[in-house]
Amino acid sequence: MSIHRRNFIALVAAGCGISLNHPAPLAQTHHSHAPLPETKPSPDPFAKLQGGTPHHLTPDQEAQRSFDSPAPKGPLGRWIARAALPIPRSEMAWATELNGRLHVIGGYGEGRVDRGYHHVYDPKHDAWYNAAALPRGANHVAVTTLDGRIYAFGGFLEQNRNPDNNAYVYDPVQNSWSQIAPLPRPRGAAAAVALDGKIHLIGGASSPTPERASVGWHEVYDPKSDSWSFRKALPGARDHVGIAVHQDRIHIIGGRFNTFEYNTDLHHVYLSDRDTWELRSPLPTPRSGHGLVVYRDRFFAMGGEGGIINKPGQQTVFGQMESYDPVSDRWQSHAAMPTPRHAVGAVAIGDYIYVAGGGAVLGGGVQSAIHEAFTLSSIM
Repeated sequence: MSIHRRNFIALVAAGCGISLNHPAPLAQTHHSHAPLPETKPSPDPFAKLQGGTPHHLTPDQEAQRSFDSPAPKGPLGRWIARAALPIPRSEMAWATELNGRLHVIGGYGEGRVDRGYHHVYDPKHDAWYNAAALPRGANHVAVTTLDGRIYAFGGFLEQNRNPDNNAYVYDPVQNSWSQIAPLPRPRGAAAAVALDGKIHLIGGASSPTPERASVGWHEVYDPKSDSWSFRKALPGARDHVGIAVHQDRIHIIGGRFNTFEYNTDLHHVYLSDRDTWELRSPLPTPRSGHGLVVYRDRFFAMGGEGGIINKPGQQTVFGQMESYDPVSDRWQSHAAMPTPRHAVGAVAIGDYIYVAGGGAVLGGGVQSAIHEAFTLSSIM
């Protein structure tokens, strides 16, 4: 019995969690998800990128850790250990929340930099699950959630360089990805956020690959028309930034100019009704590759990296936890991360901030499976 070639391709694609068709023009809100296979936490907290082998941090590597913040002290809060990622990972750079679960997508792992990993964490059961992988693996993929679906944009195909222009949307009910309109220009390490039914993709780094220069591009994706438009560029082109939304305004915080040797404390806010940018109070600890989430009506920034590769004493992995009040335009500090990391997967769910994986040393040489959660609550 023969199978028509198109039907055969469709069967293979379905088995890989890929849709050959574009999503319906109108995205529907989903409040459920397909059953996913559970996966065990990694027994190894760290692994080297070279060879993907387990690794123990050396004293010199542990010396890269930084904890002290110059910001005024706020409520201390506390950190607790959570189930480790299934494998040590980093350079997914960001994560997103959907239906009360943490989704960590793409990045470095098991000796490669072009992984399509899609791990899902359920805080109710402190358990990890495997979901459909990205159709094309990459690192530093920008992800965000809108109307019950996850959107993934761009990324790098080589180690922190060679940008991609692919874009996908994930349906949790079908546990499948569909390809959508590609980015107008390829880039990785950009930041994505949803606002008023559209997705803003801001900053990042682009081609030519040997230069890997930061960009200030500000492009907007409309899921209803599956099309892109342009907005005013970010002042001060940079990548590896933090991004958050508050009262219809987009905040871009920190990041780097081309490389972590040139981290910045810049804090810009985008006023969508005027298509313009304004400055706000700077990040107390300049850094890039940090997590940024909205928790209890404040922005919490954690982790990050900075310095010069192969320069002992000038390499830093940040553990600082600093929060910003968008009403008073002021920062304060809290209990630092027990395990400083950069390029983490961080989201807020309920009364906790979950911070999973990330780079344990400056650069991408060591991945982590460490997963820790922060809360301001005193209740266990």
